[in-house]
Parts: sequence; structure tokens; C-alpha cells
Amino acid sequence: MPDADVNIALPAMRVSYEAGVLDESSLANTWHEQLKLWLDEAIEFKIPEPNAMVLATADREGRPSSRTVLLKGLDDRGVVFFTNYTSNKSHDLLATRYASATFPWFSMQRQVSIRGGVEKVGAAETAEYWNSRPRGSQLGAWASPQSRVITGRNPLNSALNSVRRRFADAERIPVPPHWGGWRIRPEIVEFWQGREDRMHDRLRFRDNRDGWKVERLAP
Repeated sequence: MPDADVNIALPAMRVSYEAGVLDESSLANTWHEQLKLWLDEAIEFKIPEPNAMVLATADREGRPSSRTVLLKGLDDRGVVFFTNYTSNKSHDLLATRYASATFPWFSMQRQVSIRGGVEKVGAAETAEYWNSRPRGSQLGAWASPQSRVITGRNPLNSALNSVRRRFADAERIPVPPHWGGWRIRPEIVEFWQGREDRMHDRLRFRDNRDGWKVERLAP
């Protein structure tokens, strides 16, 4: 039988959103300036992993999947994250060339959603970020066959030890050929601020080919 306590608790779970407002007069001139502003405020608010975003992709058959990745680049061209190009997410992106990402800043009663086409980041930009990564993270990128089925932890540990020996005398570890960045080039960026009685503020920047247009959406 279903757990009665769970059935009772879930419908009753709710929070009244009263932390802030979002209106057109306070919006930055561009989507990326507004995102940088909110990201700075999320950092100041001490949100854990403020640059974490939920990345959603779909395969050739349109079957969706999502996971959390870390934002590592932001400018007027789009948002950037890095990963293994043989991963499931990269297979999806290669198939559809489209993605969405959401920053879920729950404790600030905010979220930002981005949707648009994707492109691989250039080699120079990838190398610049790669060189900023801790050595252990670099070794892990070489060792892990991301998204593949493995028979346990031991093969992964063995692969990491092998990579450690391979690069033991290397001052700098090169970028793996199977690893790099993806950029989402936004078509739509929505800024969401929770409001009382679920009358949330939703303002979005939409690329209408002649420039960016700001629109308010009903909650």
C-alpha cells in the first residue's frame, strides 16, 4: 500500500515566495549582463555551487535526459561547459545541436533558463580552461571513459593509476583529444523571480533576428 504520510505531506509542501521582485526597469541591457549580475548575487548569497546548471539534451529520437554541469564561460556569445566528447550528453549534442540549461537558485527564489543551439568551443579556449584545472582533474579526464558501463570501481582506479604513471614526469598534462567545451548560443534566456501567491515574475530575452526583445510571461 502507498505510504499515507508521504501522500499527505507532498500536497502540503509549499513555500511562499516573497524574497524579491523583478521588473523591466531593473533589468540589465543584455541577457549576459543580467546573468552575470544574478550570478554575482548568488555567489555573495553563498549558494553552494552557484555556477551549477541543469543541462537538458535529447537524442535523435527526441528522448530527453538531464544532468548537472558547471558553467565555466559566460559572455555575449553564450554559456560554456566542458566535458568528454564521447559522453552521452555530447552524443546528444552532436545529434541535435540544441540544448537548454537552468540555474536553480532555490534559496534566492530565482532561476534562469537558457535555450539555444550549441557549438564546440575552439581549441585555444579549451586549452586555456584546461590549464586552469587541478592536476587531479586533468588526470581524471584522461582516465575516465565517461558514460560507458564499467564492471566496478577497480577498473577505474586502475585506469587512473596508469594515467598517473604515464604523465608522472610531465610538467604539463595535454588536453585529451576526446575532451573539450560546448557553448550554448542562446535564442531565449528567461529570468524567473518567485512571487507571493505564485504570481511569479518572468522576464525573457528573445532573439528575434533583428536583436534581442524583452518580454514578460504570465506565471
